[in-house]
Amino acid sequence: MSTELELTDRVAVVTGAGRGLGRAHALALAAAGARVVVNNRSPEAADEVADEIRAAGGAALAHSGDVADWSVAEALVAQAVAEFGDLHILVNNAGITRDRMSFNMTEDEWDDVIRVNLKGHFAPSRFAGAYWREQGAAPGRRIVNTTSEGGLFPARGHANYSATKAGILGITLELASELGKYGVTVNAIAMRARTRMTEATGMFAAPESGPDRYDPAHTAKAVAWLCSDDAADVTGQALLVVGSRISVMGPLAVTSRVDLSDEWTPTDLAAAKAALFPSGLFPSGSANVIPSPPG
Repeated sequence: MSTELELTDRVAVVTGAGRGLGRAHALALAAAGARVVVNNRSPEAADEVADEIRAAGGAALAHSGDVADWSVAEALVAQAVAEFGDLHILVNNAGITRDRMSFNMTEDEWDDVIRVNLKGHFAPSRFAGAYWREQGAAPGRRIVNTTSEGGLFPARGHANYSATKAGILGITLELASELGKYGVTVNAIAMRARTRMTEATGMFAAPESGPDRYDPAHTAKAVAWLCSDDAADVTGQALLVVGSRISVMGPLAVTSRVDLSDEWTPTDLAAAKAALFPSGLFPSGSANVIPSPPG
C-alpha cells in the first residue's frame, strides 16, 4: 500500500481509532505505508479497523483499553515496540463530550471529560516521549494531537470540553519544546467533520451529491501530511481543516498594551480602558461565536 505520501516502515499508534476521525486517521496512515496500532476502548471496534487495514494489504494490530489510564498508555507504547520493533508516530484522538451548561454540569461530567480528553492525550505522549528519550535523537518522530475550535472560541454548553481542547493546545506547545531535541515534532489538528459527536447536527449531514465538505477523510489527509518527512520542520502548530480549506490557528498573543507609571492606581487603568480594548469588549451576552475559517 502506498501513495505519494511515503510512510513505509513507520510505526504509528492511533488512539480512539475504532470509529470516526480516529478510524480515518488509521486508514490514511496505513495507506501511506505505516504499520498501525489501532487503539479503542471497544475491542470489537479496534479489531474491525485493524482487519480493514489488513484486508487492504496493510499491517495493523488492535489494542483495546482506556488510554487515560496510566498503565494502559504505557502498555500501548510497549506493544507497538514489541510487535513492530519501534514507534515513530502517535496520533492522540481519543475524546468524549458531556455537554451541559456550566451551572447545570455535574462533577462527574466535568471529571470524565477532563480525564479522557486531557489525560488521555498526555499519558500516551508521556510514554512515547520516554521511549524516544531512551533511544536517543532520531528523525521521523511525530505526535499529532486533536484539539478543536472549542479550545479557542466560546460555544455554550461545552465548558468541560472547551477546557480540555485549550489544554491540548498548551500540551502541544509544551511537548514541542521538550521533545524537539529528540527529533519529535508535535502539532495539533482541529476539524469540522462528521463524527458521532456532530452527525445529529444538520449542517454535517452527508450531501446527496457533490463534494463532502465534512468527510473525516479530509482531516486524515492533513494528519498523514503532518506525519511525513515533508512536515519535518513543522512543530508547535495547530491546523484547522474544513473540507478543502486549511487554516493555521494562531496562539494567544498580546493585542494591545499600555505603560503606566510605577505608582499606578486602578483609576489609571480605568482611564486606559479604551487603549487596552480598541476594538471593544467581548459581547458577554453573545451566542455561539465560533467564526468561519479565514480566507
